[in-house]
Amino acid sequence: MAIRKSNKMPQTAVIKQILKRCSSLGKKQSYDDEQGLPLDVPKGHFVVYVGENRSRYIVPVSFLTRPEFQSLLHQAEEEFGFDHDMGLTIPCEEVVFQSLTSMLR
Repeated sequence: MAIRKSNKMPQTAVIKQILKRCSSLGKKQSYDDEQGLPLDVPKGHFVVYVGENRSRYIVPVSFLTRPEFQSLLHQAEEEFGFDHDMGLTIPCEEVVFQSLTSMLR
């Protein structure tokens, strides 16, 4: 009996991929010429888009280790995948996202 490898990426690889995709694409922002990162996103934070209107939120990287936030990331992966140029989009209502992030802070 052969052992099949799961085609799921290791968690660290997924997190790295998420962080690469977390720029503020589609928004008119100032960018750091050297690193290509939005100037309004502080170090240790990243951008996500939430809800039907894709409202932009800046969240701390520390959220990536929280099971509640990881659940949202899994939903985002299932619904949108991470291989697109839309930025990291979280598929939930803004009110729910705001409530969750206020509890995580």
